[in-house]
Amino acid sequence: MTRPFLPAVACLLLAAPAMAQVAPQASIAEMATTPLVKLQISETLRTPPDEASITVGTQVRAPTATQASAESKAKTERLLATIRRAGIRERDTQTQGIQLQPEYQWIAEPAGGRGRQVFQGYVATNSIQIKTRDIDRLTGLLDTLTTAGADSVYGPNFSIADPLPLRAEARRRALVRAQSEALEYARAQGFTRVTLLSVEEGTSHRGTEVIVSGNRLLSADGAPPPPPPAPERGGGDGIVAPGLLETGVSLNLIYRMER
Repeated sequence: MTRPFLPAVACLLLAAPAMAQVAPQASIAEMATTPLVKLQISETLRTPPDEASITVGTQVRAPTATQASAESKAKTERLLATIRRAGIRERDTQTQGIQLQPEYQWIAEPAGGRGRQVFQGYVATNSIQIKTRDIDRLTGLLDTLTTAGADSVYGPNFSIADPLPLRAEARRRALVRAQSEALEYARAQGFTRVTLLSVEEGTSHRGTEVIVSGNRLLSADGAPPPPPPAPERGGGDGIVAPGLLETGVSLNLIYRMER
């Protein structure tokens, strides 16, 4: 018979959750002796973009779908040849979409009639996205592409090819500023130093366009941005104004005040 042991087992099962809830916690006296400082620090660097993406498209109208497709193919091949001659690499050239659809025109009936659709032919379109790092000659590239047969141009969309060095510098600056601010809090309360206990990085960001004036491009605090270096450009490239992009980090930090 095992009944005499059931109460003991039940007691152990009931006691287990209570024991699991016990966790070491700092006492009020310990917290007063070494209080904590929690900070949220954001740091942002601004630098000129070093690459740009453009989407160019061709459009052809023809009476038949076969003719529209053939003419669109020939026109797109000429455009691709021009893109290659302009120095755009194959890996930076990508087809975005090919479309073939019928085209209709709405004809209104006289004397208030309902009107009707009249078939006009077919429209073939082809769009290609390219990426270039020669931003200073972007306007010239756009002129070359439109001359070669591009009927539409979308962009440019500016970006930074390698944001990691900028993000690393933003982290470094954020940590320096956080240490300074935490120490300021500590000294105001009669403590002499702080010790970093934890760091949590929030959402990093990149690619926000900033409108600027002038040619000298500097970071937020006036110091030159880290590598890749911010090139000092001339008076611009026609209608293209790259501006500045922001790259930054947000940190949550906990410091302990010490005497």
